[in-house]
Amino acid sequence: QVQLVESGGGLVQAGGSLRLSCTAFGLTLNNYAMAWFRQTPGKEREFVAIRWNGDSPSFSTAYADSVKGRFTVSRDDAKNMAFLQMSRLKPEDTAVYYCAAQSAGSPWTASEYQYWGQGTQVTVSS
Repeated sequence: QVQLVESGGGLVQAGGSLRLSCTAFGLTLNNYAMAWFRQTPGKEREFVAIRWNGDSPSFSTAYADSVKGRFTVSRDDAKNMAFLQMSRLKPEDTAVYYCAAQSAGSPWTASEYQYWGQGTQVTVSS
């Protein structure tokens, strides 16, 4: 059974940092691109960042404009884990954050991801 389990969410003041982790069970992570999405009540799930599998530097990472320069996505395939380092957090970053795995498809579209975690809440106070 495939499971993605996120951890590391919490409450932080604006300007602070958090590191989210995603551990994969039941699948070999290096066969998948790993992405992070976030969602707030009443809104659609929003792409945040992706770290592709493989070694091509041209397609290593991509970020939403709203987090570029503040968030860093990474992965450790040996540990079957992915990470999202979030810095200079803003109140508008408050959301439930999800990790997702994709073997193919549009990286920007939530419906094209095969596996999802349960989500972890990130709350940024002003």
